[in-house]
Amino acid sequence: MRCETLDVWKISARLSADVYKTISPGKDFGFRDQICRSGLSIPSNIAEGMEKESIRERIKFLDIAKGSAAEFITQVYIGNDIDYITSETSQNWIQTAEHVLSMLNKLQQTLKSQLPAKTHHSH
Repeated sequence: MRCETLDVWKISARLSADVYKTISPGKDFGFRDQICRSGLSIPSNIAEGMEKESIRERIKFLDIAKGSAAEFITQVYIGNDIDYITSETSQNWIQTAEHVLSMLNKLQQTLKSQLPAKTHHSH
């Protein structure tokens, strides 16, 4: 499954690009670097996971992407509190990231349903 065909990848990649364009003029390098990296990590881990042969590996990378999305949401809230990110942009980014999280959960459920059923050996 190519990541480029997944809406969740497209949305998260677009979000990451938007973050870079919006945040890059900022003077606080530490904050800028952190939020750009967490934003970039979401589509990157989706892409890496989708290239894995094993369904379990795919699920693991989607977990990492979910963690990055949660980290990103936290950084957006803080960025808004310290006036680095406008309220309108913050709300937009958080809404998008939460949508991505929901899509990642659904994709994981689909993948989990493809796992072979566990066999139990009786003694």
